[in-house]
Amino acid sequence: MPLPFKSLRQLWGEPLMAPGTTAPEGFASVSTDSRGALAGALFVPLVGERFDGHRFLAGALSAGAAATLVQKDRLDGDGVTQLLATGGRPIWLVDDTLVAYQELALLWRRRLELPVVAVTGSAGKTTTRELIKAALASLGPVVASSGNENNDVGAPLTLLKANEATAALVVEMGMRGLGEIDRLSRCAEPDVAVITNIGTAHIGRLGSREAIGQAKCEITAGLGPDGVLVIPAGDPLLELSLAKVWGGRVVRVALEDELAGFPAGIPAPDLVGRLEGPRLHLVGGPSLGLPLEGRHNARNLLLAVAVAQDLGVPATALVDLAVELPGGRSRRWRLGGVDLLDETYNASPEAVLAALDLLAATGTETGGRRYAVLGTMLELGERSLELHAQVAARARALGLDGLLIVAAEAEAQAMEAAGAGLPRLQRVASPEAAAGVLLGWLQPGDRVLLKASRGVAMERVIPLLQAALAPTA
Repeated sequence: MPLPFKSLRQLWGEPLMAPGTTAPEGFASVSTDSRGALAGALFVPLVGERFDGHRFLAGALSAGAAATLVQKDRLDGDGVTQLLATGGRPIWLVDDTLVAYQELALLWRRRLELPVVAVTGSAGKTTTRELIKAALASLGPVVASSGNENNDVGAPLTLLKANEATAALVVEMGMRGLGEIDRLSRCAEPDVAVITNIGTAHIGRLGSREAIGQAKCEITAGLGPDGVLVIPAGDPLLELSLAKVWGGRVVRVALEDELAGFPAGIPAPDLVGRLEGPRLHLVGGPSLGLPLEGRHNARNLLLAVAVAQDLGVPATALVDLAVELPGGRSRRWRLGGVDLLDETYNASPEAVLAALDLLAATGTETGGRRYAVLGTMLELGERSLELHAQVAARARALGLDGLLIVAAEAEAQAMEAAGAGLPRLQRVASPEAAAGVLLGWLQPGDRVLLKASRGVAMERVIPLLQAALAPTA
């Protein structure tokens, strides 16, 4: 990634340089990690609540960094002078190294001149991101966010991973409050933006679904006038939130059996799919294989198809997509004849309800029983008890054979009360205890769902089941 020296001068002016120092022509890379490959790199020392990259400035320069940024409030004049003397490399003084990092990412994004897709939503962001990545694969190499690269640091990191060979970029955008997605969108300047849904994740921080809708619609902040927004059709709150900030093109998608329930005055969908078993038939188009189980993933696939079509991908390239999700998302294990649905990475009420629907709708051909192991859903604020009760009530309404609860005391009580009447209903204090109970319940042919917020660490159940149940094909 050759970043010319002169481009950075346009961003931040002339750097400080020791007498006799020769400015480099450009930089091979940008790094925020003093432990990484730094030869020829521009080092950006970020500042967080519990870390400060400025502690490693001298080491980064000694390791070969060609220049560095310095946040003005982190080093006094003597410190900067000493750094110039010991490092002998250009130093740019900036007000905020994180803002400067995002400016760099935007500069690089503009130089590459490739399509950028931004994805946000209360649930399904990562799944939709990976579906879009797969749908764009026929264009050439696609760079997408990975892991937790969906925040103020991760989004610019994703942009900076692209190079001249990259055909498209897919950037996931999460948020913990108002304004964050606005910053990320302005950093990425997407050509296509996607909102998967407006749910209740983080409602404890934002206070209402209306505020969540406002936050998610910030993804349009960097969307140019020729850009397009892709959304699920039929959500009045999303439409209302969107009307306040975006007047450009919108592509709406829906499953065919949802059309009858649309509220009056809601715009009709532009792309409709009919779900039939393991395939999604596009109305007026081809039949697509479902790479992931569940109605919610069929809807996510429609979002990805809409993005791909807008970017010129032929329908024939979308018929059978292969998607590999990160661990803890839509992963299936077969253990001793037991079908284990691993959804342990995180949980919002909407995602839990969708996973329960999937559990109830599939695997019935084995004649086995269906169990859900559900843990605390975090950051739900005053609505926490209500929303925990809601998912337990869904488990009961779906006729599941058992619910095992790994939740905080108040939430566990709410779930127990709402799930009363299930054939098996129990709560435990830890994932390890849940594994012990499950081993007493399970037999070949059964199907079990594991889902909770990240803080519960529900994934600890899996190795215990693996050790006790022989894997099968």
